[in-house]
Amino acid sequence: MTMKLVKSNKQKTYEHIFKAAKENDKQAFRDLFLRLHDRDQHEVFHLLYPDKKRKISDFLTPEEFAEIFEWMETEDQEAAVQYLPDAYMAEVFNTMAADDVARFLAESEETDNQTLLDMMDEEESQRVQEIMAYEAETAGSIMTKEFIAIQNKESMAEVVKRLRKIGREAETIYYLYVIDDKERLVGVLSLRDLLLSPEDEIVEDIMFNQVVSVKVSDDQEHVARVIQDYDLLAVPVLGFNGTMQGIVTVDDVMDIIEEETTEDFNEFAAISRGDEDRRKPSPLSTAKSRIPWIVVLLFLGMITGGLIGIFEETLESVVLLAAFMPIMMGTAGNVGTQSLAVAVRNLTIDDDRDKDSFFQTIKNELGAGMIMGLIAGLVMIGIVVVIYGNPVLAFIIAVSMFITVSLATVIGTTIPTIINKFKIDPAVASGPFITTINDSLSLIIYFTIATMLIEFL
Repeated sequence: MTMKLVKSNKQKTYEHIFKAAKENDKQAFRDLFLRLHDRDQHEVFHLLYPDKKRKISDFLTPEEFAEIFEWMETEDQEAAVQYLPDAYMAEVFNTMAADDVARFLAESEETDNQTLLDMMDEEESQRVQEIMAYEAETAGSIMTKEFIAIQNKESMAEVVKRLRKIGREAETIYYLYVIDDKERLVGVLSLRDLLLSPEDEIVEDIMFNQVVSVKVSDDQEHVARVIQDYDLLAVPVLGFNGTMQGIVTVDDVMDIIEEETTEDFNEFAAISRGDEDRRKPSPLSTAKSRIPWIVVLLFLGMITGGLIGIFEETLESVVLLAAFMPIMMGTAGNVGTQSLAVAVRNLTIDDDRDKDSFFQTIKNELGAGMIMGLIAGLVMIGIVVVIYGNPVLAFIIAVSMFITVSLATVIGTTIPTIINKFKIDPAVASGPFITTINDSLSLIIYFTIATMLIEFL
């Protein structure tokens, strides 16, 4: 009831805002609009008619619109830039973090970047261009230059004074980075240590000098992993000579993890990335990206059909065996796919795994497979004995299930690693191979055991 009431009140507020926009009532629009959360403000802007979106520059200051702009997806941001005057958007970018502006300009295909950069404040424009100069998807391309740097000889009182003066301009104030005369990072001071230390204490006596950092050329996935592993709110980014270049914050890392996860799912489904087809896929582009694997599956699927032909005599003798073929193949495929997901994840988060780690993963998956196979086999014994009253058939199915599930986990773990060695993305190629191999393997095991025990059926 409470949720419905909140939703109803918000809807009424939206309607009043739309009415104010329609009547060009600036004061009423501002009074209602600025009460909303940034996320809701973005929703309202998204729902406005194009002619009203163009008037938003009359209703909101650049600082106010910047808060909304940061919530938008790239496509909505591009549309906003097209609707609003360049001078207004340049002021919006002046108030945003340089890394957010750089990311938008790098991703946008419809924006006149140079015009906007020329209209921005010289200092802000320079910061944005410095970030855009780094290679895409590296620490340099996602870092922000808005951080607090302090000297190691400063007192706590001096640091507090500086923090009060420039703290609002920084992306985060929870970490203060200590640099020497050559701007090289020598330590880090947490806000907690700053507040709890005596005013006359010197920075170098309190700072932590075993600083975890990344280089500007490090891959963004590595940066995300460092922040995750060390439970950091931000990680410093260093140049090749050890100088402090910027920081990457945990909120940026969350965006990266989402992007990489989406990328992995897209690759798993054979969806292209980085182009217009990814955002607005057409039936033709989707089909083109998946056809190669469908063709591969067609040829590999012939192996399964051939195996059925080899055991045709066994199948004709006991037709009931055919009823359990889908169960055998489906279970093997499902278990193999689960192990595949584990293997691909391990390859993604730890590319430099040693052999011991690889074999430990196989050992764990095999153990899990044997347990699952045993349980599945016992379940099938109960079902077959109760429904068909045939203990020999139940034994054949149970043993086949146990062996198949156990081996399927090993195959699902090893195939991605082998494919990765050939420089082929395992997220794309592993699925079809594992499914087909496990289908064929399950039938070989099933019919081999059935052939050996056919005289008892």
